Amino acid sequence: MSRPRASFQVPSRLWSWVLLAVWLVTGCATVGPDYVPPRASLPSAWQNESKAGLASREADPKALATWWTALNDPELSGLIQRAVEGNLDLKKAWARLREARARRGLAKSQLFPTLQGTGSSSGTWKSEDSGTGKTSDFYTLSIDAAWELDIFGGARRSVEAAEADLQASREELRGVLVSLLGEVALNYVEVRTIQTRLRIAQSNLKTQEETYQLVRWRYEAGLTDTLALEQARYNLESTRSQIPTLRTGLEKAKNRLAVLLGEPPGRVQKELEEAKSIPVPPLKVAVGIPADVLRQRPDIRRAERQLAAQTARIGVATAELYPKLTLSGSIGLETLSLGHPASGVASLSGGPKITWAIFKAGAIRQNIEVQSALQEQYLIAYQATVLSALEEVENALVAYAEEQSRLQSLKEAARAAEKAVELAGQKYQSGLTDFGDVLEAQRSLLSLQDQQVRSEGEIVSNLVRLYKALGGGWATWVLDEEELFFRGEKP
Repeated sequence: MSRPRASFQVPSRLWSWVLLAVWLVTGCATVGPDYVPPRASLPSAWQNESKAGLASREADPKALATWWTALNDPELSGLIQRAVEGNLDLKKAWARLREARARRGLAKSQLFPTLQGTGSSSGTWKSEDSGTGKTSDFYTLSIDAAWELDIFGGARRSVEAAEADLQASREELRGVLVSLLGEVALNYVEVRTIQTRLRIAQSNLKTQEETYQLVRWRYEAGLTDTLALEQARYNLESTRSQIPTLRTGLEKAKNRLAVLLGEPPGRVQKELEEAKSIPVPPLKVAVGIPADVLRQRPDIRRAERQLAAQTARIGVATAELYPKLTLSGSIGLETLSLGHPASGVASLSGGPKITWAIFKAGAIRQNIEVQSALQEQYLIAYQATVLSALEEVENALVAYAEEQSRLQSLKEAARAAEKAVELAGQKYQSGLTDFGDVLEAQRSLLSLQDQQVRSEGEIVSNLVRLYKALGGGWATWVLDEEELFFRGEKP
């Protein structure tokens, strides 16, 4: 006598449900508003684009992408490369990007059916007094499947939102990169500025020491009074007192630079120990037009993507108003022996299930209102980001141009102060003037020379802020699936 064999025959009704499911998924509409990118009202040109050092011509994308190379400072370029490789804020932003990518994968998984396998084993034993004294085993195996059909597009809107969130995280990473490059350059310029100020202060200190010795000799010879001697002394010590403050600022700038590189404070002290001049900015800077800012600034691009994500979430909330259709099925096998599964009993079950939130006291519609209000907030945030970006660029333009005019006046004043110091010293030695004129000339010269150096550093810093405001720098690096690398340096 042959054993019964387990066999499966899919009912035609189940095939009908599967075909219906495919038709529903491919043919139904997606609820909720479709995203339309916002339009920003922008001026056709910058207000200060024609001032000194600025050119209204179209900005070169390659030049903007590698703006620090315009300063012709290889040491600065090396520091920027190290910062991209080691900065902790950039690594944290990269981790958030990976998180957003994984969340997009989670959202996409809602579009597909789920399969779950289960198995169990049980055994019974009866003693010879109450039964046969034999042991019997029982095995069950089953595969359960479930698929919630995305009839009204709630899951697809979730994927749309997750994709926009991923793009927003990518722009956030680029925004951190733009800020990082700017901060590295600003701190580097500060280091070089303070080093130059220190050199000038030490040079003036040496001159004032010579003046003090001259006054002391004249005092000992009875050619001048105690007042001139004390004036020379406090002028000398006043200049000497500025040097520790400058050294403190220099160490702080170096330590900040090391942290930006992701290194312990003090790591860059030796390599920046040699005093070098402040980088020289280019003669002309092309600034482009305001519309370029929308394409270049990561914070604007991020705000736009956040608005897109929130628009999709309105559709997710709206889909809760409609019924949900779930197809489920199970294939099972019950047998007394794993060695002969064909001798067992097979089963196949399945069918649709419809769920519909009939009454929730208005919770679903209130959630739709919540998501719509959030969308309005993101739209306002986008508009505010655009306005802030335009303000930042305009401020950077006027600061860069006006500081150059200020520098020219300071140079003229410093040259005049040098002549005044020389003339005052000659007249004092000839007895034609008192020491007060020498004192005033020396103090003015030190102040003007210090202001001139600070102005030179401020011009370069304002240029860095301008490039940062224009969104320069992020296009130089490629966002790979696994790393952030410099375009052209790595394959």
